[in-house]
Amino acid sequence: MAKTSSSKTKEKKIDLNDYKYYNNRELSWLDFNFRVLEEAYDTTNPLLERVKFLSITSSNLEEFYMIRVAGLEEQLQAGFSGVDISGLTPRDQLMKISQKTHKMVEMQYNCLENELLPSLEKEKIKVVKIDEIDEEKKEFLDNYFQTAVFPVVTPMAVDQSRPFPILPGSGINLGVELEDEKGETLFAFIPLPTIFPRFINIPCEDGTCLFLTEDLLKMHSDLFFSGYKVVEISEFRITRDGDLSIDEDDARDLLIEIESSLKERKTGYPVKLEISKNMGENLRNFLLNALNLRSDNIFEISNLLDLSSLMEIANLEGYEHLKFEHYSPQPSPSFYGKEDIFKVIRDKDVLLHRPYESFEHVMDFLRQAAEDPQVLAIKQTLYRVGKTSPIIDYLIKAAENGKQVTVVVEVKARFDEENNIQWAKELEKAGCHVVYGLVGLKVHAKLLLIVRKEEGGIRRYVHMSTGNYNYITARLYEDIDFFTCKESYAQDVSALFNILTGYSKPPTWKKLGVAPTSLRETFLQWIDNEIDAVKKGGKGKIIIKVNSLLDVSIIKALYKASMAGVKVNLIVRGICALKVGIKGVSEGITVRSVVGRYLEHSRIYYFENNGLPKLFISSADLMPRNLDRRVESLIPIEQEDLKLRLIDVLNLY
Repeated sequence: MAKTSSSKTKEKKIDLNDYKYYNNRELSWLDFNFRVLEEAYDTTNPLLERVKFLSITSSNLEEFYMIRVAGLEEQLQAGFSGVDISGLTPRDQLMKISQKTHKMVEMQYNCLENELLPSLEKEKIKVVKIDEIDEEKKEFLDNYFQTAVFPVVTPMAVDQSRPFPILPGSGINLGVELEDEKGETLFAFIPLPTIFPRFINIPCEDGTCLFLTEDLLKMHSDLFFSGYKVVEISEFRITRDGDLSIDEDDARDLLIEIESSLKERKTGYPVKLEISKNMGENLRNFLLNALNLRSDNIFEISNLLDLSSLMEIANLEGYEHLKFEHYSPQPSPSFYGKEDIFKVIRDKDVLLHRPYESFEHVMDFLRQAAEDPQVLAIKQTLYRVGKTSPIIDYLIKAAENGKQVTVVVEVKARFDEENNIQWAKELEKAGCHVVYGLVGLKVHAKLLLIVRKEEGGIRRYVHMSTGNYNYITARLYEDIDFFTCKESYAQDVSALFNILTGYSKPPTWKKLGVAPTSLRETFLQWIDNEIDAVKKGGKGKIIIKVNSLLDVSIIKALYKASMAGVKVNLIVRGICALKVGIKGVSEGITVRSVVGRYLEHSRIYYFENNGLPKLFISSADLMPRNLDRRVESLIPIEQEDLKLRLIDVLNLY
């Protein structure tokens, strides 16, 4: 008895509200980007795939500064000094982010200069410098400049009548120091037009020779400033606040409000400046004074700026031996050779695992619905669709064929707002009923409902997924798709669409878990269920596969599960605020992050449930935004063969 009492006393001393039990969100994300960077260093990856990984780390970092760092800067400017779950103030976070990012940038350029560029040269892919241009190449470049580039480029002077221009964020600019005939110093800028590729393919004796567009402008800089001496010309890049400020309560038309806010993204306040390491003091001081940035947000770059443009090299044609071996998604055995997709789903539920199985089946489902005279209505949510989309084409075709088509288009999907607004307009023009979601919430659930008239009456077919209705990313992202026509699922999905499109209170859900009304509570109940099983002498086991784990209440529950003896296996690709290996708290928890050829995007939840496992797929990660500020769905998978298949998927990790 004394031993039990002592153990209880020790347990009481563990305060799970203590900051020491949680990782900071931003630093955890940077750790994830370091893992992506490791793939660029990994020589077991094909060379152009390594180039692609390096490019991805750069575009990831740019978005991180545009959104997350910009948000922290706003908090700092507003005087906010509260702490996050790890006990860090905005100022603390910004300092640590800067330290970690400077290290990351150093490693990025070490990878570029000492690993990738030399390896590319061995494969006869060379980025040619200005001093390496011979007469043949110069003649080609002069002609290209005069006929294609010079008419488009606009130099921008800075003087009393022309103040420092608001240069668009994320683009490459050339800063120019000039001297007039009186010997006075002047400054000007040349923004690189984004309509041109970053790398110009130039004549080459053997292999591929590439030349930077900014170097082309440097070569011909005197033509932009006739009568002035070009003292120095050097590149720089500004990263600006990219988060949209939208007042949904006061917005009379959400589309117009977002379109207006999109313009601000290009001109938001600066949060990061990259400059060439060789930039002279005059030009450097002029820039720093104009942009008013702290020194910790300035990065001196030793090579080309904006490594995201390396994607142009990664996608070079004719170098397939330097890329991953081509893989074609396979047809699902359930659908293969079957003309009537509805009959397949009537016979049994179907699960797809993309990109290993083909997203074509999802598109076929919608295409067949658009053409089938028995289909009465189609309802679908769209979050990220892409710039071109067969999905949109089929929805338009369905409307033209007289079906009742309702589409919930999430026009607030970050960095896809412009695409989604355009698609919303196209769909409306075709006669679809378009809804933009709910005020204050993003619709992130992936749902497709087909209403069909059959011999026995009306039947509803449902597709639900962890991934977007985007046929491009469907080849690159790992996700799970689920098809069913069981009435219990269909009733819930219909009820959810009624909430999204009309005035309807949430029902008692028969199958689905739905955020923001009940999803967190559902997860907590299943975790508690595993704890109870262990306390009663049984075995408890939880497996969770998500993109991010940040919600404190869920993390606390997982800590308690570990402390009770439940085995917890977490597969978290990105942000993870939970700490492993803490004695007496998280010794029973393992966390793995998988980064590789495909982006791990599926969310799968497994609970042992006393030997009768419960499995779910979901659109939701375990973050406050998913559980509180988004419409998300949790889908139980109950058909035994599909449950076993999901378990097999989880066992791969």
